[in-house]
Amino acid sequence: MGDVLAGFHTVWEFDTDSVLIRFERGIRTPRLFHVLGERRVPYEALSAVELAPGRKGTVVLRAVPRPGADPLMDAAGGQLKEGSDPYRLVLPAERELLAEYYADEMRSALGPDAADPAACHLVAAPPPPLSFKAYDGKAAFDGRNVTFRWFWTGASSAKWKAGDQTFPVSELAGVEWRSPEVFDGHLRLLRRGADDPAPDDADQDPAAVVFGLGYGLVHESLPFAASVLEALKAAEPATADCPGGPGRRSPAPALTTEPPGQARPDPADVADRIRHLGALHDAGLLTDDEFSSKKAELLAEL
Repeated sequence: MGDVLAGFHTVWEFDTDSVLIRFERGIRTPRLFHVLGERRVPYEALSAVELAPGRKGTVVLRAVPRPGADPLMDAAGGQLKEGSDPYRLVLPAERELLAEYYADEMRSALGPDAADPAACHLVAAPPPPLSFKAYDGKAAFDGRNVTFRWFWTGASSAKWKAGDQTFPVSELAGVEWRSPEVFDGHLRLLRRGADDPAPDDADQDPAAVVFGLGYGLVHESLPFAASVLEALKAAEPATADCPGGPGRRSPAPALTTEPPGQARPDPADVADRIRHLGALHDAGLLTDDEFSSKKAELLAEL
C-alpha cells in the first residue's frame, strides 16, 4: 500500500506484506509504547481487522492478532487496558472513511490461515537483555537464562531458603504473567518436567517473582515475559510450518561479560543478606546446615 495513517500516539505505515506500527514517546503516551518503539506486523499474523466508533469524536481501527503470532499479546493474555493495546489506532472521527479504506485493504491482505492459531511467532518480542525489579527480587534475562535474585526486604523465607535462582530456557515450558495492575500480580516460570507442583501462592514459589505497587510495572515486566516466551519458541525444533522468523532468533552470542543480574554483588548487600539469613536461623526457619550452606554461597559471590 505504501501509505501512512497517523493517529493519537501511534502511526501505521502500510507496506505490501505488513504494517509498521510506530509509537510516539509523548508524556501522555502509555509507557509500554515507549518500550516497544516500533513493531512490524505481517498481515499473516492477523486474524481480523475491526473498525468501530471510539470515545469523544474518535474512530478506532484495530488489528486482531492470531493466537500464537505475537508473544507480547500471548503473554498479556487479554490483561492489557484498552489504552495500552498496541494494535489499536485511534483517529479523529472525520477520518472514518479513510480508516474504512485501509481496514478493507488490510482485510484483503490477510493470509489464508487467518482463522487459525499461528504455528510460530510472526511478530518479534523486545530483544534481551532485559531486567526489572519486582517486589521480592530482581529478574534478568540474557537470552539464555532467567535469573531471580531475591531482595531481603521483600522475599519470603521460602525463597530465601531456596536461594537465588537461575533457569536455563531449555528447562522451561512456559511463562505465566499476571498483570501488576490486578491483585496477586506475578511472573511465574513454568518448569519442564518439575518433580513438585508449583505452590499456588507465587510468594512461596522460587520460580516466581511477585509484583506490588510500583514494582514489576507493565511496561517492564510484560516485554520481559514476551522475550522469554519467544526464546522458548525459538528453542523448539524447526518445522515446515515454522522454519524461522522473529520467533526463531539465532541463539545469543557468547557473552564476554557477566550478563545482567549476574554481576559481582556489592559486599554491603551480601552482608545484609547474611544478616537476614541469620534472623531466619534464629527464628528456627533454617537449620544449622542450611544456614551454613546459604552463607557459604553468598560469600562465594564476593
